[in-house]
Amino acid sequence: MLNIALVAGSSRNNSQSGKIARVLRQRLIEMGQTTQDTSSIIDLGLAPLPLWPAEDAGPWGMYQQQLAAADAVVIIAPEWNGMACPAIKNFFIYASKAELAHKPGLLVGVSSGIGGAYPISELRASSYKNCRLCYLPEHLIVRQVEKVLNGPQAVDEADERIRARIDYALDVLVRYAHALQPVRAAISFDNPAFANGM
Repeated sequence: MLNIALVAGSSRNNSQSGKIARVLRQRLIEMGQTTQDTSSIIDLGLAPLPLWPAEDAGPWGMYQQQLAAADAVVIIAPEWNGMACPAIKNFFIYASKAELAHKPGLLVGVSSGIGGAYPISELRASSYKNCRLCYLPEHLIVRQVEKVLNGPQAVDEADERIRARIDYALDVLVRYAHALQPVRAAISFDNPAFANGM
């Protein structure tokens, strides 16, 4: 069984990003790839991180343990005003190679409308540099999020389409997770000259 951490990147309580995290986790369990005990949700709306830098890191110690134990990570990023929201950007200031280096990451954009691509582009461009998270070439964008993934059965064609795409993307994530385990084990993180990315 894989250990998979899902990060719901909204700072809102009871967010659509949190809903998507729960749906994806449940789907991974149904696919037999993880269990309730070997998967976790980090919901930045329920237990937010203080704006970095902060003397009190809040729940970061708990998040650090969850991420370090993970074989793969799912990053769920809502689009706010055409950008990745502040909570998920702040999360990546905390995250380091100790937690995320050379682990596969599936990016999931979330939009209440027809957008959702900008957080994907923004996080691909900047968030991996020092933490060395390996984003998959696949990603998901959940558009019209309030209207899809609200129950066990799809309600329309758009709902059916995103469910099929979720299964495909999660299968890719699982295959990368298995493939990168020996790679991660073979790479040394001890060289202080290369502590940060270029």
